[in-house]
Amino acid sequence: MTTIIKARDAADFLSLVPRLLGYEPRRSIVLVPFRAGRTGGGLRVDLPPAAADTDAVASTLIGFACRVEHTDAYAVLVYDDDADSVTHAELVAALEVRAQACGLRRIDALHIASGRWRSYLDPDLGGTVATDPDADAHRPVGDQGAGASLPHVDLARSERVGRALTECARALEWVLNGSRPADARIHPDALVASLALEDLPAFFETWIPPHGTATPPGDAVEADHADVQDLALLIWCLARPALRDIALATWVRGVHGGDAALVAQQEWEAGAAYPDELGAWMMGEGARPDVDRLTAAVDVCRLAAASAPAAYRPGALAASAWLSWALGRSTHAARYCEQALAIDAEHGLSLIVLSMVDAGHLPDWAFRAQPG
Repeated sequence: MTTIIKARDAADFLSLVPRLLGYEPRRSIVLVPFRAGRTGGGLRVDLPPAAADTDAVASTLIGFACRVEHTDAYAVLVYDDDADSVTHAELVAALEVRAQACGLRRIDALHIASGRWRSYLDPDLGGTVATDPDADAHRPVGDQGAGASLPHVDLARSERVGRALTECARALEWVLNGSRPADARIHPDALVASLALEDLPAFFETWIPPHGTATPPGDAVEADHADVQDLALLIWCLARPALRDIALATWVRGVHGGDAALVAQQEWEAGAAYPDELGAWMMGEGARPDVDRLTAAVDVCRLAAASAPAAYRPGALAASAWLSWALGRSTHAARYCEQALAIDAEHGLSLIVLSMVDAGHLPDWAFRAQPG
């Protein structure tokens, strides 16, 4: 049985969707799952091309909705740029067929284009998307791709980071491989920075603000807030898969998680099997990570990518991609992967994350409510 939201209610609902998602959807299908009449989020995918298999798209979307805990109903919103008529009606109908098979009740189905909405369920229903000055003060700016750009780092600062990275890489190669020439000098700053390798999880944890500390949005992060030598060492670590994975484990699971990943990595290099339970979170399984920690971490990795010379950039971009994917920002994740692969077409983590995005694979914790 379908419940149609009347004009005023539908307009109000549409005005809330950008705040629900954190952006203004564009050329998108948004499925909003409900539980007992309430919702806490939405699932967005790009509008499918004309040649797409409508039934397959509908099955995937309803499958996503069914994975959200305790979902009993849904609303579907189709955002289509400058459409003169209601589009994608076939897909909306296919969604309802799949939803009925899963026992989900349809709350409404709306088409939005050029600032106006129309109902798929009643051609007489429609109107202008509500604009409330008070609500608009908190309304997100930009579409699903907004915020993916790397922060600005001025050329002089970038050059200093590059020089520090060169010194750091040279010092670490000499120290770790015992290949230091007799007459070679290790830069003191590089040597001091390299001491952080004695406790990698602790070093990675220093990039996450203490719990409850406000952090600026990604585009507001300034390179001047990060020590040049520490930033260079972070870039060097993120360019090495084993160290990058320890960084991600620390940011996802805390210092103890980073310690466990470090021990597992050392044992794996000695020939032991890598524990399945320690790698499961990389595929989005396990307890839901703290959103604030992941958000802070992705801002740090975006800063590292913006500051790094091209040869070192794929590691930081791939870390940004995985963290974005873990936060449910697949559009951002794909963009970072594509940037990394434009530099290194065989970059492992970038290929893995992009394949997950292309397959519509989302972390399991994306379908569970945020604690608290």
